[in-house]
Amino acid sequence: MDTAMLDGLNPFDILDSEAARLDAHFAGLETPDWERPSRCAGWSVRDVLGHLAGEELYNHACLDDDLQGLSELLEKEGVKGLADFNDWCVRMRRTRPVDDVLAEWRAESGDTRRRMRALGPDATLTTMAGPYPVGLQAFHYCAEYATHADDVGALVDPGEQPGRAAWRARVGLFALAEADAPVQVEQTPGGYRVRLGDDVAELSAAELADATVNRLPDDHPLPRELREALICLA
Repeated sequence: MDTAMLDGLNPFDILDSEAARLDAHFAGLETPDWERPSRCAGWSVRDVLGHLAGEELYNHACLDDDLQGLSELLEKEGVKGLADFNDWCVRMRRTRPVDDVLAEWRAESGDTRRRMRALGPDATLTTMAGPYPVGLQAFHYCAEYATHADDVGALVDPGEQPGRAAWRARVGLFALAEADAPVQVEQTPGGYRVRLGDDVAELSAAELADATVNRLPDDHPLPRELREALICLA
């Protein structure tokens, strides 16, 4: 597995930074803010928090080597497939006090991050895709946290934006290679050139990052087939 595009990046530090961004944003919300629509279609800001808290069930099952236990729980609840799991996680937390859901996410996410850092990047986790390096799994979580931070409008300091876009694009490049996506991506002085057949487009690092998580605006001029080929982390 070629991980050269990730060289020099510390996934555990990035993950802690994105978790802190989310935590600071959630901590500053007033009651009406929780019901605002997020950038994630169909979910409010509160729903995004519920999703983040709920997906820790999977993260901990990986760390505990207990995917069978998680599978049995989900079967009992009638949950089938990833989309159903995500909806169930959100639905189960909509009637709980938001402070309780926030406390749950803080505790469970903090435990996940501490345990992954302690294991180190070269250790392996049991995942739904089979044994997988801890460091690479952490990069996937980094992309997840950054995407949802943007979904809820968490603050990114202007001075932080170029570096954040750069690492997100690099993680996206890795995910494209890992998925053996048919799209070709070439780095340019101003960003990236992406190509699929006769379709060619120039994207900034931020645009490439958004493309890999299916968050480009609907009116973005990127051709449809190229846009779909770049989705690898959503």
